[in-house]
Amino acid sequence: MPPELISILVLAAAFVIATTLSVNMGVLAFAAAFFVATLVGGLSEDDIFAGFPGDLFVVLVGVTYLFAIARANGTTDWLVRQAVRLVGGRIALIPWVMFGIGAVLTAIGAVSPAAVAIVAPIALNLAAQYRINPLLMGAMVVHGTQAGGFSPISIYGSIVNGVVARSGLPGSPIALFLGSLVVNAVIAGIVFVVLGGLRLKRAVQANQPVAVGAGSGGATEDPEPVENLRLNRDRMLTLVGLVVLVVTTLGLGLDVGLVAMTIAVVLSVISPKVCKQAPGEVAWPTVLLICGVLTYVAVLEKMGTIDYVGHSVAGIGVPLLAALLLCYIGAVVSAFASSVGLMGALIPLAVPFLLEGSIGAVGMITALAVAATVVDVSPFSTNGAIVLANAKGVDRDQFFRQLLRYGAAIVAAVPAALWVVFVLPGLG
Repeated sequence: MPPELISILVLAAAFVIATTLSVNMGVLAFAAAFFVATLVGGLSEDDIFAGFPGDLFVVLVGVTYLFAIARANGTTDWLVRQAVRLVGGRIALIPWVMFGIGAVLTAIGAVSPAAVAIVAPIALNLAAQYRINPLLMGAMVVHGTQAGGFSPISIYGSIVNGVVARSGLPGSPIALFLGSLVVNAVIAGIVFVVLGGLRLKRAVQANQPVAVGAGSGGATEDPEPVENLRLNRDRMLTLVGLVVLVVTTLGLGLDVGLVAMTIAVVLSVISPKVCKQAPGEVAWPTVLLICGVLTYVAVLEKMGTIDYVGHSVAGIGVPLLAALLLCYIGAVVSAFASSVGLMGALIPLAVPFLLEGSIGAVGMITALAVAATVVDVSPFSTNGAIVLANAKGVDRDQFFRQLLRYGAAIVAAVPAALWVVFVLPGLG
């Protein structure tokens, strides 16, 4: 049996064990990486450690640590109150505000995980306080960042358009941008309706009074004393820290995890008593889960499993079927791996039959790019992991399964829909 096939079967077995025996998937993935790499893949222990996602580890720990401090000193409560006032107490608008903020941040050049790391903690605090389904809020944040992710000046857009140009294929940066924007907006609208977004206003008025400004239509005041949410020294310093996080990561391109960790350390030194419990609030089981799975995926990449599957599909003699399968490969692999790296690998696989002219290049590239990023709400992707780590007031294992089911639904349905919408009309 080919080692690439063995590695896929071991991953499937790990999923079954984790699901049936409630063993942390990350622990299983580390063990599987050791087994497969050394006994099947011919890799060394150094190769395994090289696949450990250290950058994502720092992002998850740094961001959750910083916002644990923000919760402890009341900064997130203050931000929640301001957000509700901004929408005039209309809670149903809050998910769309989060969607819009994420789209704007990535459209102007922010890396998607950095935008999610900034928006998700605030959005999920809002979800917890105002009884918004956390899956709804998390999906809106992630799809928002993906909606703006392919603008001509964005990271994703620049990468894809560059690969297309180097491959000698016709491209359309505007079609790519609008395609991602429309697809993610449509999915967000469906999620909003299915997960109860239209009922938010009535539910909040009946069960959860909200703080609103003047002229908001008579909604009741939040029972929490207003004086407890005034800006004090700690909250002011935390807000300054959050501004620094935004400016340095989006404006200067610094790593969001390292910056968040540094700001958290500064706040801890200034107010050690308030910040004492923050490290314990880091979602360590989630960090272990995500890092273990991604380490195993890195082993698969080093073994050539991803290329093995991709080239097998690209070699199919029917271009239309190959296009559909490549979209599915993009979606499945991206749910566990880097969307950026995957786009750079998948598009060249499609070049041979795109150059033949039997399939329109612009539509195929758009379908591939969107399929490889729309699944980033999966709990194993960076964006989904950040959402999972910042969820409040939920059973984390249950929320993980919800994200996993939602990601699976996206993987199952969206690539086929993209194929129908973007690839079929471009047949030569």
